[in-house]
Amino acid sequence: MDDARDTDMGGGGSGGGVGGADHQREPVSLADRLRGMAGLQTREAYVVRGFRVLVENSRPDIITADVLGRLDEALALIEQYQPWRLQHMRRDLSHFAVVRFPSRGAYFPGDRSCLTELTFLARRDITAAPVASSIVHEGIHARVDNFRRHFNCAPLDRDMAREERLCRKAELAFGLALPGELGAPVVERALASLQLSDQDVAPVIDWRLAQARQDEVDRRADDLRL
Repeated sequence: MDDARDTDMGGGGSGGGVGGADHQREPVSLADRLRGMAGLQTREAYVVRGFRVLVENSRPDIITADVLGRLDEALALIEQYQPWRLQHMRRDLSHFAVVRFPSRGAYFPGDRSCLTELTFLARRDITAAPVASSIVHEGIHARVDNFRRHFNCAPLDRDMAREERLCRKAELAFGLALPGELGAPVVERALASLQLSDQDVAPVIDWRLAQARQDEVDRRADDLRL
């Protein structure tokens, strides 16, 4: 799971849909929000570069087309510079989920989904490279989970610090594969993460506190719109 921080930076406009061949919409019914989180919303399904993408846009200041466009840009970077990683994701992931969440990315073994956080995708003070790097990170979790399923390993056997370091090394390799200026922030962040202790590289997150902080950010965003 990528860091539970650095997500919020809203876009403009309303949370509308998007048309066109690149982001094809599928009909979808009401779905429960991930992990029983409060505030059920209507999920809309799209297809981006062959991946099914479920979007729950709970922020009226963010345009759905913008976050789908950024996801497309991120996947395009992976496809261009490390295409085998995208091939692995096509085998290992069932779909992407774009929702408000107290982390920029997460992999859920239960349904083999990759979450890419709504406001992280909406940020325009960064390029698509950190988004792509986060997806690469979660793709490694999915790859490890796929191997674990194949060899019937119990989830309790997970060495989370080791697994997180595998993810960070993949981020580093991806950043180094990008053109220098584009990849520099990815490389810097990955190198810093690899210097952390086992406890810090795979911290135990207080999700109630993380959710409370996210709710406060959203309340401030709502106040600014009033």
